[in-house]
This record gives sequence, structure tokens and C-alpha cells, in this order.
Amino acid sequence: MQIDIQSRGFSLTDTLHSYAQRRLLFAMSYCSGHVNRVVIRLSDVNGPRGGADKRCHVQIALTGMPDVVVEDTEVDMYAAIDRAIDRARRTVVRKVDRNFTLLRQREPLVLDAE
Repeated sequence: MQIDIQSRGFSLTDTLHSYAQRRLLFAMSYCSGHVNRVVIRLSDVNGPRGGADKRCHVQIALTGMPDVVVEDTEVDMYAAIDRAIDRARRTVVRKVDRNFTLLRQREPLVLDAE
């Protein structure tokens, strides 16, 4: 799984980078084999003016399925990361499970002829 973490409107600290990466790796551990690439874009929309303007945009490229794109805006960047990654995890798990179920339904029934 390739992970790309970017920041816009502020400098990305090592602490924030490692936090986002750890949260992502833990959240995607169930279905990491289906995830090709993850791009996380962190941005401070209003800059120094404050407010609920910390945005976390998560884009997950899955094998053989459409990308999952989730975005969340909060007052705190850590909260935005937590909520966006959690929502992305739930969506990815649902897609992977649905895809697995559909593939199992298509398998032909094989009977042994003895």
C-alpha cells in the first residue's frame, strides 16, 4: 500500500504526518490487500482566522473497484483525520465485502462425477 500525505496552507509536522499514517495503517489492516494507494490531503481552509476549517481529504485507490473519496472538516486537525479515516475504513470494508459476496455468487457449482 502506497501512502502519500500532503498539506496545503500550513507546514506538515512530523508528529501530524506519523499520526495520520498510524491511524490509516491501523484502520486499513483488515483490507490492506485490496488497497493500492492512499492520498491524504490536509488543509487549513481559513488559515489563522480559526474556526471549523481543518480539512482532511482521503482518497483510496482499490484493486478492481472504484476509488473511495471521503472528506471531513473539523475545528481540530486530529479530529478531522480520525473522522475521515474512520468513514473511509467503513466504506472500504463495505465495498470489499460486497465485492467478495458478488464474486462468490457468480462461481459455478461444481459437482464431482464419479
